[in-house]
Amino acid sequence: MPEIHGEVAKDFEPVRDAFARNFEKHEEVGAAFALYLQGSKVVDLWAGTADVDTGREWEENTLQAVFSTTKGITAICAHLLAQRGELDLDAPVANYWPEFKAAGKENVPVRWLLGHRTGLPAFHDTVTPDEALDWDRITARLAAEEPWWEPGSTHGYHAITYGWLVGEVIRRVSGKNIGTFVADELAGPLGLDTYIGLPESEEPRVAPLIQMSIQGERPAQDVIDAMPPEMREAIEAFTNPDSLTQKALRVTDPALDWNSREVHAAEIPAANGITSARSLAKLYAACVGEVDGIQILSPETVAAATKEVSNGPDKVLIAPTRFGSGFFLQSMFSPLFGPNSFGHAGAGGSLGMADPDAEIGYGYVMNKMQANLSGDPRTLGLTEAVKECLSY
Repeated sequence: MPEIHGEVAKDFEPVRDAFARNFEKHEEVGAAFALYLQGSKVVDLWAGTADVDTGREWEENTLQAVFSTTKGITAICAHLLAQRGELDLDAPVANYWPEFKAAGKENVPVRWLLGHRTGLPAFHDTVTPDEALDWDRITARLAAEEPWWEPGSTHGYHAITYGWLVGEVIRRVSGKNIGTFVADELAGPLGLDTYIGLPESEEPRVAPLIQMSIQGERPAQDVIDAMPPEMREAIEAFTNPDSLTQKALRVTDPALDWNSREVHAAEIPAANGITSARSLAKLYAACVGEVDGIQILSPETVAAATKEVSNGPDKVLIAPTRFGSGFFLQSMFSPLFGPNSFGHAGAGGSLGMADPDAEIGYGYVMNKMQANLSGDPRTLGLTEAVKECLSY
């Protein structure tokens, strides 16, 4: 087992033990975990190998791509604009982005973008990687796109398109692209190592992802036939390359190389955020209290952001999911902390979240992706250890 680096405050030793167990029992390769409590950092740990090809060790300043954990960062930006009175989440998207009214979308409110209710989880026609990396081209395509279902009638996880949709509204309202907004409004004031659109100077610090496939191996047909209908539907969704699920998770053909410099440099604000556990924990802590004299979101904004927008069977992920405005809410699918906790996990296991009742900000990042659709055992163990320490 690798040496565990960092520090834990008095009475938080069980969290260090849980972090170490991830390497012993859950095939962790390189990872970091941080926790803020009532505005103060009480856990800051890192260990393992950052780059398995070179043997580079995970260091205190190692950065990690976090896939959909990025969505929570993007949501915080939108809610900051709403808090300032610059963005009305219940107004039509077309008020801010006139081109979006095409194909019957003129009455879609911004909140439906955040709650995965817009019906735009994928594109009907092939998208190339070059298009996906070009902000103006990809957002123009989304504005013209016809929804896959009647907007507002149901919800389905917008795995990649969420970021371009919400990010373009942020750009239209603020005049800043999402990467600049994050730098100016979140990372700068709080001193975060958090990027959507990574500068080339920071590239050497990134731990490459050890990726998993998003398209599983299909079981034998007789096995599928013996399954309950909902399980058969899930197998079809996750193994058929032509399913809406696969179109939503993959988006481009061929697939993007998420470890490439060009993807790191682009702005894909649903999926290509690069940050550290310490920064995630600090950001979420500043959403539920003051950190270094700064509070990003007010209690009223958090209450509005975490009001349920979507709940039930997900058209893309098949399983029941539960969302507020841009955040996962506590559910069987998204186990977080307490009943009022909110945040976002990323494919493979990363997680950023806050709990306003416990007054915590929580950040976990890793390079070894694991195929857990609901509840990664590594974060579940860390969360239970935190609860033990807080007698929660």
